Amino acid sequence: MSDIKIRVGITQGDPNGIGWEVIIKALSDPRMGEFCIPVIYGSPKAAAFYRKTIREAEGFNYTVISRASEAQPKRINVVDCCSGDVKVEPGVLSAEAGVWAVEALQAAAVDLKAGYLDVVVTAPINKESVQRAGFGFTGHTEFFAEEFGGEPLMLMCSERLKVGLTTIHVPLAEVPSLVTQERIVASLKRLRESLIRDFSVHEPRIAVLSLNPHNGDGGLMGDQERTIILPAIQAAQQEERILAFGPFAADGFFASAGYTRYDAVLAMYHDQGLAPFKALSNDGVNFTAGLEIVRTSPAHGVGFDIAGEDKADPASMRQAIYLAMDVWRSRKLYARITANPLQKFKRETGADVSVADLPDETPQD
Repeated sequence: MSDIKIRVGITQGDPNGIGWEVIIKALSDPRMGEFCIPVIYGSPKAAAFYRKTIREAEGFNYTVISRASEAQPKRINVVDCCSGDVKVEPGVLSAEAGVWAVEALQAAAVDLKAGYLDVVVTAPINKESVQRAGFGFTGHTEFFAEEFGGEPLMLMCSERLKVGLTTIHVPLAEVPSLVTQERIVASLKRLRESLIRDFSVHEPRIAVLSLNPHNGDGGLMGDQERTIILPAIQAAQQEERILAFGPFAADGFFASAGYTRYDAVLAMYHDQGLAPFKALSNDGVNFTAGLEIVRTSPAHGVGFDIAGEDKADPASMRQAIYLAMDVWRSRKLYARITANPLQKFKRETGADVSVADLPDETPQD
């Protein structure tokens, strides 16, 4: 299995943002082709435009194809899936760019469903431009949940930290009503399952953050900690056997490096988790846990302010590609181990089990 090249679909994101720049920079290293078959969804015209703006893009040589089934193993492949005459305008928010971003995303989803891709990595979209294009979703996470089913959990990942979110893309004013005991327990279950299946953590320890400042200050700043969050943690411990701890006041938790004592953190809302995550992780990745498909994305936005200026850092995109492949491998190994009681026993007792020890049941092309 270790010799199999993983088919990685990569969507262009907003063609007026930094998506193409970080894709080109991440794939310009010829060693990337040793691990995967890159299949980029977007406009070849945009690819050519941005390639000219990047000083070190000599290694980015691509072949234009119509579908991932035509992908060549030793090449960078670009699926031409944008309608009309694509006009590249770095830094410009437009409905047209939103249309092309959505078309790339939809084309990748079609090939993923057809089995032509193993994983998908999405470059950033601008939510306003895709809404102008009639996208109908608040983000990638919601789109993939609708297309592939499942209960998504937005999980931000880096070497230092993993942060899951109880609520995702909702207005802050709506967060308190959405933070329920049931939602927290469900999020903890999905987070635990993902850490075990996708990251090979034997029995994860999860820290849970409070909703209110100072952990509610005994009810002076809100009572959700004692009426909702703590009961949810206790229910997760007693009913689901989840090693959940807290709630912890977010500011002190991150300031004291409390996150280093846990395998992951569950935040109550978007900025509570993403602000410290991005401050601590320069090459972070957004992973959509809870789905049967593997989807990752760099943990940054479209970068309109630097688009077309050869300033974008590809580290997060590179890590998004690596993480997608790592999760795919971890899932394959987990499925094969848990399908065999003896191998499961070896895993749980700490025996040395690797992919090489297991019979290869992967279909060959």
